[in-house]
Amino acid sequence: MKKQQFTETQIATAVKQYEGGRTATDVCREYGISKATLYNWRKKYSGMDASHLRDLKTLQNENRRLKQMYAELSLDYQLAKTIIEKKL
Repeated sequence: MKKQQFTETQIATAVKQYEGGRTATDVCREYGISKATLYNWRKKYSGMDASHLRDLKTLQNENRRLKQMYAELSLDYQLAKTIIEKKL
């Protein structure tokens, strides 16, 4: 089954509806998600609105990109260090 991507507004709306008193079964049926997904969203995004979610996802993507850049530079450094040691 193809994994469906939900927008920040959909996630925030689903969590707010659940916290507002609707049952988990009703919210899950409306959005076509499992209860586990709803509970994970609630744990991660409780109290956030759509703009906060968008900022959080942007920061997570930037953090992932920076970690990848660091790993690549670290490998380049180790390789250069090994080459220099062999020449001496």
